[in-house]
Amino acid sequence: MMHMTFYWGNQVTILFDGWTTSSWISYSLSLLACFLVSTFYQYLEDKRVRFKLVSAAKASNPPPKPQIEDPLLQQQGDGKIAGGSKWSAARFAGAALFGLNSGIGYMLMLAVMSFNGGVFVAIVLGLAVGYLVFRSGDEDVATLVVDNPCACS
Repeated sequence: MMHMTFYWGNQVTILFDGWTTSSWISYSLSLLACFLVSTFYQYLEDKRVRFKLVSAAKASNPPPKPQIEDPLLQQQGDGKIAGGSKWSAARFAGAALFGLNSGIGYMLMLAVMSFNGGVFVAIVLGLAVGYLVFRSGDEDVATLVVDNPCACS
C-alpha cells in the first residue's frame, strides 16, 4: 500500500519494490544509506561548481593573440566562444557532472516521496550536513554562485 501522508514506521518501500524494510536493522541501514547519498549529492555539487569556476577562469584568460579583437563580441565567426571551444572537453565534463548530480537529486526526491518521516529526516539532515561540510565555508565560491535550495538544480 502506498501512503499519501507522512507516517512513522520501520516498514517502508524506498524507490523500488526490492528496497523494502521490515526490521529496525534494515530500516536503520536504509536511513544511513539515504543520509550518505544526500551528503554525497552536496559533495558532487561542490565539485561541479568548482569545476565550472576553474574552467570559466581558464576560458576567460586565453593566451594573447596577435590580431586585434572586438571586446564587445562574445562569439567569433567560427562558432567558438571567446576564450574556448564551444564543444570543449571541459563543457562535456561539466555537463556529465550536472547530469549525474541531477539524477541523484531526483532519486532523493523520489525517496522522500515514500512519505516515511525517517527517510525525509535522513535526507534533509544529509543535505544539511553535506552543505555544512562541503559548501558553507567557501566565501569565494559563494560570491560567484547563487545558492539554490532545490535539491535537483
